Amino acid sequence: MATRLPWRSLRVAQRRHLLPLPQLWAARLSHGPGPALLPSSLGRSEAFVGGRWVKAAASFPVRDPASGAELRQVTDCGVAEARAAVRAAYEAGPGWSGITAKERSALLRKWYNLMIENKDDLAKIITAENGKPLKEAQGEILYSASFLEWFAEEARRTYGDIIPSSARDRRILVLKQPVGVAAIITPWNFPSAMITRKVGAALAAGCTVLVKPAEDTPLSALALAELASQAGIPAGVYNVVPCSRQQAPAIGEVLCTDPLVAKISFTGSTATGKILLRHAAGTVKRVSMELGGHAPFIVFDSADVDQAVVGALTSKYRNTGQTCVCTNRFLVQKGIHDAFVKNFAKAIERELRVGNGFEEGTTQGPLINEKAVEKVERHISDAVSQGAFIVTGGKRHSFGKNFFEPTLLSNVTTNMLCTKEETFGPLAPVIKFDTEEEAVAIANSASVGLAGYFYSQDPAQIWRVAEHLEVGMVGVNEGLLSAVESPFGGVKQSGLGREGSKYGIDEYLEIKYVCFGGLC
Repeated sequence: MATRLPWRSLRVAQRRHLLPLPQLWAARLSHGPGPALLPSSLGRSEAFVGGRWVKAAASFPVRDPASGAELRQVTDCGVAEARAAVRAAYEAGPGWSGITAKERSALLRKWYNLMIENKDDLAKIITAENGKPLKEAQGEILYSASFLEWFAEEARRTYGDIIPSSARDRRILVLKQPVGVAAIITPWNFPSAMITRKVGAALAAGCTVLVKPAEDTPLSALALAELASQAGIPAGVYNVVPCSRQQAPAIGEVLCTDPLVAKISFTGSTATGKILLRHAAGTVKRVSMELGGHAPFIVFDSADVDQAVVGALTSKYRNTGQTCVCTNRFLVQKGIHDAFVKNFAKAIERELRVGNGFEEGTTQGPLINEKAVEKVERHISDAVSQGAFIVTGGKRHSFGKNFFEPTLLSNVTTNMLCTKEETFGPLAPVIKFDTEEEAVAIANSASVGLAGYFYSQDPAQIWRVAEHLEVGMVGVNEGLLSAVESPFGGVKQSGLGREGSKYGIDEYLEIKYVCFGGLC
């Protein structure tokens, strides 16, 4: 439990080195009647089912990963609450799908407007429960809101077709209709964006939804539920059932096996995705899976080194390396290798600053928990034991147990864990290669294929590599590729389906063929 001191005393204590900064923040968060950094107007902690805020018998703590301080006790939903939410969504279905697309569009637009009006408070919630720097959290909110704006517009564009018939007395009509109840399971690393990207598409299509947010970051989902209610989204159309890590497997099984659920959309690890797919197979549900990544970042000899370093910094260290599209393997051609490693190390040391996400100038917040830190340590230890060199970083940061130094490794080989597994942390391993064919082969050797990046100034090479990389998304001379207009998703074991863009709404629509006979 953090020491309770007046904030002025805390500042004095920190200046006199009586309290380390993480303990200082823990004290600040626990001072007073509630966490100072969680806006009371959006600080919900109950489940949202059928348009009502509902408590379960138990609760679980949500903690600030920077300090370990408890932010809030949140309702711990179980099987009964999950089934009630499924029923609420199912019963709300006919009413929601029955209104016009224009009306659904207007309500999504209201929700978007409320997100923009409350963007600062929403960003604070993300930083408090996720740890990412406030500037990044603010960017996430704008990105998240843009999906509601986009799908508010797409709601009115779910066009069908009239197909010329081979028979004179028939007419062929194709309709697009909502699949029904969509169960959406979201991750902790982009809590707001993942919700709006999925929920926006589902609601625009006329589906009703049930969201099971990540155990570490349920407060963002509940804040969005509050705004959805204020926007006038009807009761039962958008439901949220938060739960602890202990309850998550049981709730996941309920959502994947309940016959009233027509669609599962999941973002998370490949291992968990496979479990959900097995559950969903019993009732042959529609599924969207956005699973693990292992993104390669290739720098060819023809590349602009400075441009490549900027892209590498953005791609690797956004959200402290905790995104599914973060680069996990750097492949650098031998002619440019030394210059790239030297400049990359300088950029890391110059541009990146570890700290609490609420501190001005912080670019690297904490990892989500100590287990994540231990994985980074394990990957570094394994690489160094096999001959890799630590160019910069390499250890936990003095700021606190969940903080880790941005790290760069050279002399890395494909036998090391960090090139076989997704680290999900601030570790950049660099592999030297000779030829284009070698680089593409290494990049494509993974069983997953979400995002890939490469830098080159050779037009012919750009076309070849873009076409040959086995990934769903390619950044060419670009380290940041997510956009609301673009289809997000992977190939191989990185998942099924696409999110965002004009294709995203199709994941929540069924195609119905209608044949009109006897017309002549």
